[in-house]
Amino acid sequence: MTWRVRFWLFKVVPRWSPISAKQKEFFHWPIVTEEDEQAVLEVLRADTMSDDSITKQFEAEYARYNGRKFALSYPNGTLALQVALWAAGLREGDEMICLSVTYWVSAMPAITLGASVVFADCEANYLCIDPGDIERHIGPRTKAILVVHYCGHPVDMDRIQPIADKHGLTVIEDVSHAHGTLYQGRMTGTFGRVAAMSMMAGKSFPIGEGGMLISDDPDIIQNALAFAHYRRHNELTRADLKPFAEIPLGGIKGRLNQMCSAMGRVQLKYYPQRITAIQDAINRFWDFLEGDPGLCPHRPDPESGSTMGGWYSPLGHYVPEELGGLPVEKFAAAVQAEGSVSSPGCNSPLHLHPVFNDAVIYQHGGQPTCIAHSDRDVRQGPGSLPVSEQVMQRTLHIPYFKHDWPEQVAQHAAAYRKVARQAGKLL
Repeated sequence: MTWRVRFWLFKVVPRWSPISAKQKEFFHWPIVTEEDEQAVLEVLRADTMSDDSITKQFEAEYARYNGRKFALSYPNGTLALQVALWAAGLREGDEMICLSVTYWVSAMPAITLGASVVFADCEANYLCIDPGDIERHIGPRTKAILVVHYCGHPVDMDRIQPIADKHGLTVIEDVSHAHGTLYQGRMTGTFGRVAAMSMMAGKSFPIGEGGMLISDDPDIIQNALAFAHYRRHNELTRADLKPFAEIPLGGIKGRLNQMCSAMGRVQLKYYPQRITAIQDAINRFWDFLEGDPGLCPHRPDPESGSTMGGWYSPLGHYVPEELGGLPVEKFAAAVQAEGSVSSPGCNSPLHLHPVFNDAVIYQHGGQPTCIAHSDRDVRQGPGSLPVSEQVMQRTLHIPYFKHDWPEQVAQHAAAYRKVARQAGKLL
């Protein structure tokens, strides 16, 4: 759940005010039970927070759940993604293509490695990277395509890999929004050479704080171990890496606290049934609103075999022209006044942010710059990614239900329906 959704949940004065315990439970996340608490207490009492026995069990179970051979855990998703990029070969002076409408963590780990990020536009219906906009951004330094399964919606992976193969690029998946999401029946995170994801408390798969890297490629895992898991260098089998044992090549400690690992093992046991309830509830919400003006669901075709996983930070498409041009801000405020949860927009496009245009990050060629190397200016100004630049006005957050309680879902959907059908009064 994003901060905006959480904020409005407690600031709205709902029609079923005051907020009942049942309403709080409807939105509360993560779901923590005595089983979670006992697992964490066992680690505390055994004084094994910084060991790795439970962590290795969690990694093995998480790899099996995703259908991958290997998994390595990290203290947070940002580090997991940084290691994934380095393990896949991204280095100083390289370029990586990434979605612009995403959280900064999808892009900034490349900067920490001395690489540059070139942003591609999003596809209007899915809000994921538009495969048709990738090739125009490929240059001689491009090494990777990072795909983000944004807000739980799977990327059109059938169109991504042929582009990567044509240009000799590595596909890396950011699955932070899409734990358990299926693309045509196959788990996201299993398409690229490597995938990484956040497991912080607000994500659909929460372990308190943490990250994970998954892959079928043993070279990726060997590189990842060498980069940040110095206490596990006994697992290095490649001759070129063994001489560096005991000191992490990245100068980083990547160990996950075992209290989080213990919670992760419990959360994973119940995750499939919990996300089924979330999917049923949000699909019920959208089915209720079918045919109403101004709103379209952000979800794949139910017949495609694709799902939204835990439906992290659920969005709807807003169509202002069907509501007389009513701004999304006014629509969301009216929904809040009716007692439901809504906030306008999604992530702002990164390609317009000053960090990617004006910040002094490098000193290449003696000149302070935000670009890794000066032979190509990869900065992208206003108008360069037109779909991404309009998405804030054409999306809104909807309630992030954690249980499929039909009566409560219908109450929230009715608030949206009332505003949509009477939008003319707000003009």
